[in-house]
Amino acid sequence: MIRWHYLWYVAAALLVMLVAIAYGNVWFLNWVHVMSGVLWTGIDLFMGFVIGPIIRSVAVPVRKEIITRLTPVTLFLMPTLSVITGTAGWFLAVELGFTQLPWPEFGWIAAALVLVTLMTIQGVGYLLPTSLRVCFELQKPIPDGQKIGRMMSRFYYVVASQGLMQVAIIVVMAKLVTGV
Repeated sequence: MIRWHYLWYVAAALLVMLVAIAYGNVWFLNWVHVMSGVLWTGIDLFMGFVIGPIIRSVAVPVRKEIITRLTPVTLFLMPTLSVITGTAGWFLAVELGFTQLPWPEFGWIAAALVLVTLMTIQGVGYLLPTSLRVCFELQKPIPDGQKIGRMMSRFYYVVASQGLMQVAIIVVMAKLVTGV
């Protein structure tokens, strides 16, 4: 179920981020930040608003097939994207002088930090473990549908809040890129 060889991809992605930080090229660091952020946001929104409703509407055997194929990929992909986006974003903000802005302009940086921290904590601390628990439950010979239903009902509220925070951070990033 868990594909440990995906850790090589995680290591490669983290290495690219570290090179971007160490190299000191603002364009490259910005590219790493934007690309990982676009992937993180796009996948989150697609999963929450397209895949989620589809999974809820199909029979348990179909759900099982989708989730057992999707979870091993997202297990490594989503935490990696969230860590790279936030870390590259912080170093980019430092490099561009955003961390030295006076208040109230610094409020935009504070908002970005709060949002990315909340999304990362929710993703790694709740969404990921819940996805794993559902995936493991679905692998049982007779999955407990009610248990899965309870887990997923809370899950979708958290996914919805992630979607709202993703949109909010896009607003913050648009403000930062056009000048605060």
